Amino acid sequence: MALSALNRASKLILSQASLDASIGGLVTRIEQTYELILENRSSSKINATKDSIVEIAQVVQECAQFITKYSETKAFWSCLGKNVLLETTTKVVNYSWKLEKLIQELRDQPAPDIRYGIKQIYEDLSSNCLIRADGAGLNETKKCLDGTRIEILNEIVDWINNTDAATPRIFWLHGQAGKGKSAIAHTIALQAQNLGMLGSCFCFSRVRQHEELHIKLFPTVALDLVSRDIRLRPLLVEVMTKNHSLRDTTNIVAQWKKLILEPLSQLKGSSTGNVVVVIDALDESGVERTRATALEILVAYGAELPANIRILLTSRPLVDIREALNTSPHIYAKSLDAIDTGLTMRDIHLYISTRMKSVRDTFSDEYFQQLAAKSGGVFEWARLACDFISSRIGVILQDRFHEIMSHASGEGRTLLDEMYTTFLKDLFRGSDERLVFRLVMWQILWLKEPLPISALDFMRDRFPREDDRYPVGFILNFMVSLLVGANEVSTPVRPLHASFYDFLLDEKHSDEFFIQQGDIHHDLAVASLSVMQSGLHFNICRLETSYISNLEVADLEKRVQDNIPSHLLYSCQFWATHLKDPAFDPGLAQASGNSQNTISTIYVLFMTILTFLTHSTIFDNG
Repeated sequence: MALSALNRASKLILSQASLDASIGGLVTRIEQTYELILENRSSSKINATKDSIVEIAQVVQECAQFITKYSETKAFWSCLGKNVLLETTTKVVNYSWKLEKLIQELRDQPAPDIRYGIKQIYEDLSSNCLIRADGAGLNETKKCLDGTRIEILNEIVDWINNTDAATPRIFWLHGQAGKGKSAIAHTIALQAQNLGMLGSCFCFSRVRQHEELHIKLFPTVALDLVSRDIRLRPLLVEVMTKNHSLRDTTNIVAQWKKLILEPLSQLKGSSTGNVVVVIDALDESGVERTRATALEILVAYGAELPANIRILLTSRPLVDIREALNTSPHIYAKSLDAIDTGLTMRDIHLYISTRMKSVRDTFSDEYFQQLAAKSGGVFEWARLACDFISSRIGVILQDRFHEIMSHASGEGRTLLDEMYTTFLKDLFRGSDERLVFRLVMWQILWLKEPLPISALDFMRDRFPREDDRYPVGFILNFMVSLLVGANEVSTPVRPLHASFYDFLLDEKHSDEFFIQQGDIHHDLAVASLSVMQSGLHFNICRLETSYISNLEVADLEKRVQDNIPSHLLYSCQFWATHLKDPAFDPGLAQASGNSQNTISTIYVLFMTILTFLTHSTIFDNG
């Protein structure tokens, strides 16, 4: 394992066509290290201890990440006003000193060949794998615009790099919806990744609450930490071997203690730098009770983390989160709402002028300054303002500018509420159009997981009322500023920002655009049963034989993806959930066109689908 890690790292380094002279010495040091490893590889014994060889691989991996991303790192340091030469020299000296120390250990300490033992670690880890949350990690497209958020990014970077053992382990960044918390989180995660310092990046999302991501948080972080630092692998394997129940436990305290604290506390050898864990949008993990235990853990056990661990946590300042985190000495709290207004206006002005550079012949910089001042420090408002003004063809841009400049908050409504209302009134001008909008969003918001337009149409075509059976694209295609997947066939449709959820589901904020639950679960249950009736059939995954177990089908996951469309997969996973929500309706089966015998057949085929999903990662995400 360690040798293969060294090989991968060396290829990354050698792939760089040109490097600054300031890190040339580091490359030379890495080459010497790799040559020494190769010299000893064919020997019957490797002249190193197990810990030394693994530490060398870990440091070289970090060096490789630093070197391959050096141009991006230099640009980031430059944007923050850092002394690039000093920052580079500090990193190079740190890595070089560590490698020199480990090389000496490699020469001085004889030890038996450990390749077989390390291979076993890989195999053991595979057999004791944890369930992770896929798709919850770093998204580079969400990072801050270059040149913005310099002060807060500098503050977080300085906190990360602080070597004082008394430095708070947790940095809680909070602010109201649309303030740019996630952009800052992804920027820090990206920079930490470029420097080889990113331990994990875990992002909650309101649209994924049904997945109970709060239960997958610490297992995912543990696996990410192990992927970054190969020295942690045997430690995690040992924990898993002794505690088999950790594979699927919902005990978050046990996960934290056994998967995070225990391996980290047993890690030997000095670190080449601090390790960053980013947890974004904790407030979107669910209701208060879903995050209560995680908050208790961070408050009660956060101080027990090793001195080189840094956790950046972001959320809105909801009452339960604020009360839990504000008084803990090992948690540093920073409010985006308290940042100097002038700095925020400067950043939003830069954002607006960059986004609207195509209409500079129509608008002078004074217009951009007015929009920035109007934003109230809310980046999401600024994004929507740019889209509203410039995205529609055949309109007078100045008229749209003056329309949004006339917005005023008050009576429980925010500027963001006014922006959403203006957007929707412009898109859907008649009462009939607005009714259809509400009905389409009714379906989208109350699904248990997002579906693409093609699946939404398929489900909607099986709603019990014929008047509700129409394609959703003619409504959604105009909502690209508000929804992900609004003009794509295969991308699941969901609100682009959590604040749009809040707006639509609160009548005081959305008024005529309010989406109430009603009897949507009845309709979705009927549609799901109908989809299952028409879509389920024997040997749906086209297996060659029924005489082997699903575990023996090498390409089972691909077969599931190729043969079970998203609307059928959704129906199989959530029909019972929708069935539980409405009051018991004896006529539900009849409404979906199913007799008792048909339902019995569906149930047998449905159970077959579940056996496929149980052995597929698709099941873990649903």
